[in-house]
Formats: sequence, structure tokens, C-alpha cells
Amino acid sequence: MTSTDTLKEKWNALKAEQPHLRIRNAADALGVSEGELLSTTVNEGATKLSSDIPAILSEVESLGKVMALTRNDECVHERKGVYLNGDFSNPHAQLFVGEDIDLRIFGSHWKYAFAVVEGDKKSLQFFGKDGLAIHKIYLTKDSNEAAFDALVEKFKAEDQSTGIETEAIAPKAEEKPDSEIDVEGFQTAWRELKDTHNFFMMLRQFGVSRLQALRLAPDQTFARKIDNEKISKMLEQASERNLPIMVFVGNRGNIQIHTGNVKKTMWHGTWFNVMDPNFNLHLDTAKIAETWVVRKPTEDGLVTAIEVFNSEGEIIVQFFGKRKPGIPELEEWRKLVGELEK
Repeated sequence: MTSTDTLKEKWNALKAEQPHLRIRNAADALGVSEGELLSTTVNEGATKLSSDIPAILSEVESLGKVMALTRNDECVHERKGVYLNGDFSNPHAQLFVGEDIDLRIFGSHWKYAFAVVEGDKKSLQFFGKDGLAIHKIYLTKDSNEAAFDALVEKFKAEDQSTGIETEAIAPKAEEKPDSEIDVEGFQTAWRELKDTHNFFMMLRQFGVSRLQALRLAPDQTFARKIDNEKISKMLEQASERNLPIMVFVGNRGNIQIHTGNVKKTMWHGTWFNVMDPNFNLHLDTAKIAETWVVRKPTEDGLVTAIEVFNSEGEIIVQFFGKRKPGIPELEEWRKLVGELEK
């Protein structure tokens, strides 16, 4: 019996005990990745697809309106729409840019692709080399099922054996002591930013981690820590005031963005949720370690973000007011964030 067969037996036993357990939680309980667990169902609902993931993604538009899902351990972002304007020309970061589906893809982290049929649910699911679930695309009642079947047939891998080979991701570098940072140079560079996209390169230039950067910001105008419970208040107020916002949720392989209003908000245990027809957000507030208001200079004026971090110093979710390059930030958003800082 192979290790994959053994894993499958363990999963079946776990499902018998906990029939409603999600695959991600089952993988955690069994000490394996979600991709490894899913691969035990090849030929029984799952189909391995080609490793040419850009080719697969470039045909997803044919599926019509679908639901895009990107998550990390603390937050789930679900957005319905059509995959439009795919751009795979940049080897480092690829894009889908539409009003509904808006993605920033870091393709070097994507390795495995599956088509999955679970009862009446059909999806495409993508995983990293460590078996981490990076992105999922679910058909909706408005999707083109014939196009899905054709895509699966076109990209079906020759090898349909169970199991995948995973490899560990190198741990992130240790944070440098503040004493080793050129703090004055860093603060000057922050003040002189012209584009929010240059912020990440600035962190790399000075060798600072994200949270370290916020601690070393020029002053509290640029970075101010706020109470974690302000996140739910912000979303409730954005709903009440009909204020369009941007919501960024990502993992190492993908960032998914919602731009627009949020309407229905609700609690479920420690999870704070947005439950709108085309956008759902599920945030486990118990796993929030720190929340910061962050401001970055641009040619259009200051851009204000709310950044939410886990205990590892990784970003869970980011919020902005709805904006585009060349257009100043919404005053209503600045006002709301200013109230949260009091």
C-alpha cells in the first residue's frame, strides 16, 4: 500500500467521524497539504490538469460568470464575475483586470492544477509546490458548463495517478535589528514616495520587514496602530455610508481584489463576514494580531490603507477607499479612517 493509499484511508476515517469537515481543515488535522489530500481523489472526482497554468488561465474567460476564491489562513475572499483582460507577458507578475475579477498572480509559486467535481459543484483548483491552495474557480448557475468540460478535456494531464510531490518553502528571512537599519534614509524615502507600488521595493532596499517599517515610519501621520476591533466597525460604517472600498486578500501566489460597495455584514462566532450577492469576505478576527493605518505619498496625494496582520507579521487583508491612478483618494474614506484613529 502506498503512502497516498494510506492517506486516503485516514481521510475516509476522518470523514466518517466528521462528515462536514472541509478539506482544508482535514488536511491540517492529518498533517498534510490540501493539494496532497485532494490528489488522493484523482479519478474519483479530481482530474489532474497540465502544468501549463498560464494556458489554462488564459481560457477561463470562456467559463463565463464564475466565483473566484483566494484565501490565507485567516481570511477568505470570494468574488463572482468573468475573468477578463488576462495579461501573462510579465514573468514575475501576471494579471486579470476587470471590474469584478481583479487578480495579481505570482506564477512562480503555482505548480499544480486540478479540475474537481463534487456532486453538483465544479471547480478549477490551483496549488503551490508545497501543496498550498493558491486559487480556486467555482462554476455558478450562470457559468458555461460545456466550456468547463471542454477545458478539462483539452488540458487533462496524461498522468492521472494519485499523489503529488511537494517541497517545503524556505522560511522567510529573520528581521534585522532596528539598529542595523538606515532609519533616516528609510524615512526620507517614505516621505518621497510617488507611487504606492514602490513601497514594497523600498522595504527591500532598506532590508526592513513590513511591520518593522510601520514601527519605523517617519511619524504617526504615516503609520498608526489602531485597535483590532476597528475593522468590523469600518466595514459596518462603509456599508451604512454606501462608501465604495477596495479589499485585498492574498497568499504567496495570488492577490484578489474587490472594488465596490459592501452591504450585508454579519458575525458568525469570531468570523466577521460580508455576504453580498457577488462578494463575500470571511475574516477570523480571533487571528488578528495587529491593525495599522498606513499612508503613502503619491503624485495624487496621500493614499490611506488599513493593513491587518497575523502573529507571524504577515498581511491578512488590506483595505483602501475606491481609487484609480490619477484620481485623488475619496474624502469620505479619509474621514472614516480618521474616525477610527480617535
